Amino acid sequence: MKQQICILGSTGSIGTQALDVISQHPDLYEAYALTANRRWKELAAQARRFHPAAVVIADETFYEPLVKELADMPDVKVYCGSKALEEIVESPSIDMVLTAMVGYAGLAPTIHAVKAKKRICLANKETLVVAGELILQLAQQYHTPILPVDSEHSAIFQSLVGEDGNEIEKILLTCSGGPFRRFTHDQLKTVTAADALKHPTWDMGAKITIDSASLMNKGFEVIEAKWLFGVPADRIQVLVHPQSIVHSAVQFRDGGVKAQLGVPDMRLPIQYAFSFPKRLHLDGDRLDLFRQPLEFFEPDVEKFKCLAMAYEAINKGGNMPCIVNAANEIVNAGFRRGVCSFLAMGDIIEQTMQQVAFDSNPDYEVYVQTDAEARRVAQDIMNNQ
Repeated sequence: MKQQICILGSTGSIGTQALDVISQHPDLYEAYALTANRRWKELAAQARRFHPAAVVIADETFYEPLVKELADMPDVKVYCGSKALEEIVESPSIDMVLTAMVGYAGLAPTIHAVKAKKRICLANKETLVVAGELILQLAQQYHTPILPVDSEHSAIFQSLVGEDGNEIEKILLTCSGGPFRRFTHDQLKTVTAADALKHPTWDMGAKITIDSASLMNKGFEVIEAKWLFGVPADRIQVLVHPQSIVHSAVQFRDGGVKAQLGVPDMRLPIQYAFSFPKRLHLDGDRLDLFRQPLEFFEPDVEKFKCLAMAYEAINKGGNMPCIVNAANEIVNAGFRRGVCSFLAMGDIIEQTMQQVAFDSNPDYEVYVQTDAEARRVAQDIMNNQ
């Protein structure tokens, strides 16, 4: 039988590439439910192509136009709102949930999917950044598998296949370095969102691309790797690798290193999460190691302080990563609107970390309260800068 897949965030970069994977294997996979935040026209177009059982538009403002657009497709049920996102993942017909929503908004529906014992294909890194300990507790309690979709974490996961019981000495987490890798501190003072959105190797959404430019995205991936693989942050080393060919690697206690290499194509880790432990054919470019050298550099955490703050947050623990994530979502949006400078993003996050109440043993309600408070504090700091 075909595996029924729910894609949370089907109109984004990960979601659209996941649908391409599904289209390449129509005998194995079917899109059961598709969701979007505000892009109702794109969601409607996807519904016409893939004929899901249901679509959900999170922003209720666009419910009526979406219903009208799909009026001639009565077999496609249309829902709206955050509650509908949480309920759709619990459908008995769904086998897998791809969490491709961006930001904190992905946390609640992921929790519902875990409790419903759906196979989680995790592309929403904020879920583990904000509430990693809670998510892992729930996954263990409900016997829910979580497979990473981020290219780096998929690479680590692939490198660990067949290594059960072998101690990890170090995780080598790679990043391209973003478009500002060679910029001086003075040059960073005047960069714009348009400059930051010119990512050298990956095609991603605006929010994640900005996070990649500041290296906050890599900091979040350090936190995510800690929870996914049970390795403390001081044994997770970030390497700047401009070619984005080595997607990450694992060093074992004997000094041996296993890495996963490939062209920068997110469809590969998406498909691997869908098909694990099998590998399926995937159309696309193949890696040619004769074409370019592989380079690795140490990240500059003074120039890109967001990475250092992510390490600080995970070492502090509790709700501190939640504070960092909330503040980052505020300043990231502010930078994209032109009301916050590139360097000010890190300063505002740092001040928010100092001002929001710390809780060393948070539960879900504390995460919700922390997120709201950190957003308010970061917004106030940004408004008064």
